[in-house]
Amino acid sequence: MSTLTVLVLLFSYSTSRSSSALVAAETRTVTTTSKTSDSTGSTSGSSSASATDSSGQQPTGTSATPSGSSGSSGSSGSSGSSSATKTYAGDAVMTRYGNVQVQITVKDGKITAAEVLQVPWNDRHDQMINSEAVPVYNQEAVAAQSARIDVVSGATYTWDGYTQSLQSAIDQANL
Repeated sequence: MSTLTVLVLLFSYSTSRSSSALVAAETRTVTTTSKTSDSTGSTSGSSSASATDSSGQQPTGTSATPSGSSGSSGSSGSSGSSSATKTYAGDAVMTRYGNVQVQITVKDGKITAAEVLQVPWNDRHDQMINSEAVPVYNQEAVAAQSARIDVVSGATYTWDGYTQSLQSAIDQANL
């Protein structure tokens, strides 16, 4: 009887991935661009890197920091009037499961977008949690216009790193 129970449990175990995990595991190239302006108004400097997981795909929000970089790229964007769209990368914050780093896009003194540059993505558990929590955190950061966002149940460590990195980016943007 116990053998029959084991077989039923074994065959009823779902091995397929959910659609949200598939979306999160799609290949995505993260580009980090840093521009500096001198007195003549010319800009220079750009770098790009991508990371892949064991299947050859790059999970959303993995570290894509070019080698030799400190992990916090500071601010980048167009130089010009104050209404220009600029991006600010917060500090990479170490959590129990890995680094979390957030980048915000600012236009006219308002956060228009938030995204992660780094998030723990080591195993299926990390992928499951962060593929659900990170989009919620990104939306809440834009809605709240601050680092005071609600925690998603089960993603407390990610939330802690996210809010600290988000606050660092907000501080860089002087918001």
